[in-house]
Amino acid sequence: MSVTSFFSSFFNTVHGDAPEEKQPESENKEEEVAEVGEPSKESEEEEVEAEDIHPVIIEECKNSAACASLTRHFEHCQEKVQSGQGFKGEDCVEELFHLMHCADACAAPKLFSKLK
Repeated sequence: MSVTSFFSSFFNTVHGDAPEEKQPESENKEEEVAEVGEPSKESEEEEVEAEDIHPVIIEECKNSAACASLTRHFEHCQEKVQSGQGFKGEDCVEELFHLMHCADACAAPKLFSKLK
């Protein structure tokens, strides 16, 4: 038993040069009518989506007194790495995690109190 016959016993064989199946013309006409027809009620009644307040709250928390030192530490790390003063392969992932943890802890109560 060859390797190809072993695998073909588990999977269906698909040939790339097989002709495509054509849909009956009646199905195509129904699709065109649905597309060209009158607009649906959903498009007429546009729902007003509320603005996402999460990014705003996160930015407020990053600049708050609780997270200010972590924000400065992260920004200092970014400046050091971008200027090439850091060691080879250094990144600021750990500083980012600490900053985001602080910002998320600050934002969570504010965010959930504003949700409906």
